Amino acid sequence: MLTIDMIRAASETLRGVSRVTPLLESELLNQKLGFRLIIKPECLQETGSFKIRGAYTKIATLRPRERAAGVVAFSSGNHAQGVAKAASMLNVQASIVMPSDAPTIKLQRTAEYGANVITYDREKEDRAMIASDIAGCTGAILIPPYDDFVLMSGQGTVGLEIIEQLAQLNIRPDALFCPVGGGGLIAGVATTFAALSERTSVHPVEPEYFDDTARSLAQATRVANTPGISSICDSIVTQIPGKLTFAINQKLLSEGFVVKEAEVIAGMKALFEEFKIVAEPGGAVAVSAAVKRRQDWAGKVVVAIVSGGNVDRESFCRWIM
Repeated sequence: MLTIDMIRAASETLRGVSRVTPLLESELLNQKLGFRLIIKPECLQETGSFKIRGAYTKIATLRPRERAAGVVAFSSGNHAQGVAKAASMLNVQASIVMPSDAPTIKLQRTAEYGANVITYDREKEDRAMIASDIAGCTGAILIPPYDDFVLMSGQGTVGLEIIEQLAQLNIRPDALFCPVGGGGLIAGVATTFAALSERTSVHPVEPEYFDDTARSLAQATRVANTPGISSICDSIVTQIPGKLTFAINQKLLSEGFVVKEAEVIAGMKALFEEFKIVAEPGGAVAVSAAVKRRQDWAGKVVVAIVSGGNVDRESFCRWIM
């Protein structure tokens, strides 16, 4: 299970490791929206996304014999970098299975953090099977991208920070919007809010055609996305919600929101123009949903998590232009 005590313990593990990212807001944007929008820019986190939190928390719990065997992970980029950096900090060898068409900056940074990068063809090969084979051959410990309670406790520290920071400002949020792929971040955040800010509704946000969490919540069972479709939101593209994450999210989440790619880009523009923040598409979807659904939150306080900022310069410029 995932508990608030586990998240608090993870917060202590991460002290001095992960950054306490700030809360930001724009008075001009708030006036345009008609409600108070506060962002939590995890794109400013070590490795450019929230993933370092869960990865470090998980690897730090491994026994010496397990650390000596190394770790292996599969990811399109953000989890890859989080595991690579965390492993480097803990003197553990890491092998990362990444799609060959992942953004160049994510491939480069993962290697720069000291990991052995193994690329695959996402159209023809199974990344989980490749990682499993490596673990079987080498004894390396698999660090899953989301379906692990210890990992989720690390991600949940994002929510703990938000609640503590809002309390210092004497602000009570009405809703929280969070990008969702496999569901680990929002499971941790929702667990924290259920324990410490129960009146706040927590909403998953996903790109069009990859709304498996929203549809799973509506149907009360895990449902998959249609294969063969692509999205600019590569960091949160998954085929089906995690088994462990969905068990938590089904109990704690409110309505899921879906945004089109043009709306995602509008969110990226808003973050760049109003906050001077560079966000990757998947990291911007929560802000995109807030901008899209402005009429629903008139006079309210909404917190939106910006989950990552690992985007190629050329792609970013092309999208926002």
